[in-house]
Amino acid sequence: MKKTLLIILTIFSYGMIHAQNPNLGTSGAQFLQLPVGARSEAMGGAIIGLADDASALFWNPAGIVHIKNMQTHFSYMNWFDLFDFSAASAVYNAGDIGSFGVSMIMFSTNKMEITTEQQPNGTGRFFDAGDLALGISYAKYLTDKFSVGITAKYINQRIWNETASGFAFDVGTQYKLDFNNLTIAMSMTNFGIDMKFEGPDLDFIYRKDNNFPLSRLISSRLNTEEYPLPLNFQVGVGFDVFEYEMVKMKGAIDVTHPNDNNERAHFGTEISFYDRFFIRGGYKYNYDDQNFTFGAGANVPLGSTSVSFDYAFSVYDILPNVQRISVNLSF
Repeated sequence: MKKTLLIILTIFSYGMIHAQNPNLGTSGAQFLQLPVGARSEAMGGAIIGLADDASALFWNPAGIVHIKNMQTHFSYMNWFDLFDFSAASAVYNAGDIGSFGVSMIMFSTNKMEITTEQQPNGTGRFFDAGDLALGISYAKYLTDKFSVGITAKYINQRIWNETASGFAFDVGTQYKLDFNNLTIAMSMTNFGIDMKFEGPDLDFIYRKDNNFPLSRLISSRLNTEEYPLPLNFQVGVGFDVFEYEMVKMKGAIDVTHPNDNNERAHFGTEISFYDRFFIRGGYKYNYDDQNFTFGAGANVPLGSTSVSFDYAFSVYDILPNVQRISVNLSF
């Protein structure tokens, strides 16, 4: 087991040091890369090995097999005091058939006044923008230790009257060993076709030759370039650090390989007291503007229902710090 752990850490370190990505900043639909869920972000995004609730749909769909019956997840954050980011998901465990889930992400901004060169102080007209992702998921245990999950999702982006839409898939696995509940996990997210903006504001009338006023006017449209989705491959491990009476500590290490940035590493830990109160911390390596994350949580039993509250605080170097809140309802 020690040799296995050493091999895993060696692979992680090699990827971080030697792999470079030449396509920095080339993908669109960046809202798909924003971390969903306060627990996940509080642990620095090191979550795919420990994902075991309804928020797993946004990280590693294989993790929803751990839900006993039915669970819903809701989360919200105000991104840099400019954008509203909301997510919701629901999971139902159908026993031997498998687990099914649905998810939604909404990313929007308030209306902004349109300005032009002739009217730099505003035209009295306003525009807004918003992104949406809807997903359906399925996961199942293939053995008593190995689970696999898949998500199919519809993606839509809108800037005023222009829209772009497409489809993508997420795939994830979890494999649990007997040593300290060590779980080896993998996820690939946002694997799909390129997207392209279309809309009426791209239409214009073109005159072939302005020197001849009677030349024919041609209805034309500006052609926008296609852009890829932010494909991300992530591998990680989650494990129990120690358990002493009613105090438990979990740890996680993830490494990500995005198609539009350099490789990154995530480290996270979670300490629980009586399985009711939680303190979390995380560290993100190789990020330009972010390092540490913190958070806490609590769950309250209400008869046959359990309610979990989670909070995360993300520290940024230059940009405003970000706070997240999440609520899970287990039935």
